[in-house]
Amino acid sequence: MGRFTLRVLAGVLALTVFLLPDLGSAQLRQNYYATICPNVNVEKIVRDAVTKKFQQTFVTVPGTLRLFFHDCMVQGCDASVIIQSTPNNQAEKDYPDNLSLAGDGFDTVIKAKAAIDAIPSCSNKVSCADILTMATRDVINLAGGPSYAVELGRLDGLSSTAASVRGRLPQPTFNLDQLNALLNPLGLSQDDIIALSAAHTVGFSHCNKFSNRIYNFSPSNPVDPTLNKTYASDLQAMCPRNVDPQIAINMDPNTPRTFDNMYYKNLKQGKGLFTSDQILYTDPRSRPRVEAWAADNAAFQRAFVAAMTKLGRVGVKTGRNGNIRRDCAAFN
Repeated sequence: MGRFTLRVLAGVLALTVFLLPDLGSAQLRQNYYATICPNVNVEKIVRDAVTKKFQQTFVTVPGTLRLFFHDCMVQGCDASVIIQSTPNNQAEKDYPDNLSLAGDGFDTVIKAKAAIDAIPSCSNKVSCADILTMATRDVINLAGGPSYAVELGRLDGLSSTAASVRGRLPQPTFNLDQLNALLNPLGLSQDDIIALSAAHTVGFSHCNKFSNRIYNFSPSNPVDPTLNKTYASDLQAMCPRNVDPQIAINMDPNTPRTFDNMYYKNLKQGKGLFTSDQILYTDPRSRPRVEAWAADNAAFQRAFVAAMTKLGRVGVKTGRNGNIRRDCAAFN
């Protein structure tokens, strides 16, 4: 076989890997770092760093969880959302939908990375993408949610552009069809989407993300009729017209600091903050699942863990498609 033929075959193989990035998920496994960093409990080091950050501010929880979502949904789980922009490249984090990502989420990953790299035998052996995955599991548990075994073995991505974010993230105005159309191609079922939406049980939102529902929903209904009337009045009081754009409110009005199934109970009462939340109850196709998980927190948590595991497999980078960054915010 000639050199030219070998080069062509190599090119075809490289193209195949590029077109099928999820093939990398096959290398993911639990306890991945047991042999890479022997005698070092990588997951405990991350957990300790995350716990310290959590004790400083609760924003660590929704900030880290949202960072994981926004990372995995764009180019896969490769920590590309953490990259800082440079004069020659506008990175993902500076796309408009990412400007509201909490700095505490980024800081959580960076501090956990520093804690691991401080151990000489494990320095620069753990990817930022894996650290974000572990930290996300930890903040969920610290807020009262489940702890679960995470699959590890991701490399960090080699590209981060604001342009790559366009059309990849769910919008607050989405209906069920739009949610499915966006997320089903990532390997997420409708049930997975309903489960992952419950991350809003610990989130917060700026007023402009839902102001259309409480002031100018339609010519005949200034307030979205699917909104609980008392809740709508509360939202108007917290978010008056021309409110400071920095003002943010809890997405779960009842247990905003606890990761639980209150999200679904709120939907049943018309207290979903976004259209994309409330539609899960108003649409008859998804309502039965909302009702089931509102009644059974353990069942919801099992479904959430399964959905998070599937999301964590999206677009995993391996081989030449990634590396381990020395600095999570900059390419090597």
